[in-house]
Amino acid sequence: MTVRTTVKSIQDIMRKDAGVDGDAQRISQLCWLFFLKIIDDQDQELELDSEDYLSPVPYRFQWRNWAADPEGMTGDTLLAFVNDDLFPALKSLSLDGRNRARCQVVRSVFEDAYNYMKSGQLLRQVINKINLIDFNTLADRQHFGEIYEQILNDLQSAGNAGEYYTPRAVTAFMVDRIDPKPGETLFDPACGTGGFLTCAIRHMRDRSVHKPEDEARMQAALRAVEKKPLPHMLAVTNMLLHGIADASFVKHNNTLARPYISWGQADRVDIVLTNPPFGGKEEDGIESNFPQAWRTRETADLFLALIIRLLKPGGRAAVVLPDGSLFGEGVKTRLKEHLMEECNLHTIVRLPNSVFRPYASIGTNLLFFEKGAPTRDIWFWEHQVPEGQKAYSMTKPIRLEHLADCADWWGGPHREGRVETERAWKVSAEDVKARGYNLDIKNPHTVAEDHGDPEALLKDLSAAEADVAAIRDQLKAILTEALTR
Repeated sequence: MTVRTTVKSIQDIMRKDAGVDGDAQRISQLCWLFFLKIIDDQDQELELDSEDYLSPVPYRFQWRNWAADPEGMTGDTLLAFVNDDLFPALKSLSLDGRNRARCQVVRSVFEDAYNYMKSGQLLRQVINKINLIDFNTLADRQHFGEIYEQILNDLQSAGNAGEYYTPRAVTAFMVDRIDPKPGETLFDPACGTGGFLTCAIRHMRDRSVHKPEDEARMQAALRAVEKKPLPHMLAVTNMLLHGIADASFVKHNNTLARPYISWGQADRVDIVLTNPPFGGKEEDGIESNFPQAWRTRETADLFLALIIRLLKPGGRAAVVLPDGSLFGEGVKTRLKEHLMEECNLHTIVRLPNSVFRPYASIGTNLLFFEKGAPTRDIWFWEHQVPEGQKAYSMTKPIRLEHLADCADWWGGPHREGRVETERAWKVSAEDVKARGYNLDIKNPHTVAEDHGDPEALLKDLSAAEADVAAIRDQLKAILTEALTR
């Protein structure tokens, strides 16, 4: 049985259970079960490598000791074990012993996890299916990685998924343009399910991880925070799935809850890659953590202010922001002025409204900037939906090859060689300042559609309306005659 077939059969079993209601609960249930299997497979590999290795999961609750036997606990006995023993033990896991970081990972995953299944027999069937996957086998791990991406896609039915899901083509393009290296501290302050992290890990392993020391430096330099329980659990599992030994760097917290001024030199990072939540409002009091000039309850704006502070001199960032952040006034204007004074905002890639469908249908932009020198010129690139396609959709999403023309235009290591085209244009910082820091600058090379002479259009409209009225009168006469016979 293939991994894909196994995962589908697991989902089918869960749909029979009266306790699992909808995608969000099914995904959460899948996640903690997969997490325990993945971490136990990893533990067994680590135990072979080192006699001193100690699993963070107590012996009784290790997957191999309660779940691996297909004839093991089932029914009410299994439910009682999971609900009354397993969950309480892992939620309160001690952090005082050895392997503290890995213990913290397990505890953080289970702090907000819950067993939704009500049938112990169905739960045993799910567990037995999961046992068919060996996460220490490269082929199984790779195949499951593809399935995991599909599980993340399923979040579209689990509420407002757009706030923590970014199309993989977009994350891959942003990572490719930033080009992270092992040892560079890379931070996603609103990491969702970990899409930017996994793209960065793959990018570095493909291009610059050549020996074990490189891998160790890469893993040690990753940083991430996610506020919500479900995406946090998914992100941690995602890290384990991608061979990250210590996923404790994925913190379950609200990055914005920490006072702006408390982020000091030791917290500075080389790279920020993120799609901060936008369109939402932060809870009362969060904005008071920020300087008066930037206080707002708009999440994306607060994240932008923090990102500027967090970058080291020479640090670089790629950030997804909505159109509203480009043309907004007040706090948004002051933030854009601050961004252009502190950073070189060198590129803005303008994306069509349909890129984030079905999660959201608003215009978004990819902002690329570097800390340390003020902005002189901003290059804009307008991404267009492929010819023959009206918009992106769930069945026809944006793909990395759709962004290849922008990558080709991008230029050398320092973006040298760029030229204006029908898709690319340059605006000086002085022009932006004169516009009141309005960055919602349309493509000057786009020719406005000629809809015709207004007088002629009104004349045509009147004629069409007269024709419709005449046809309506004819139909009325026909119906009246038929009814009077």
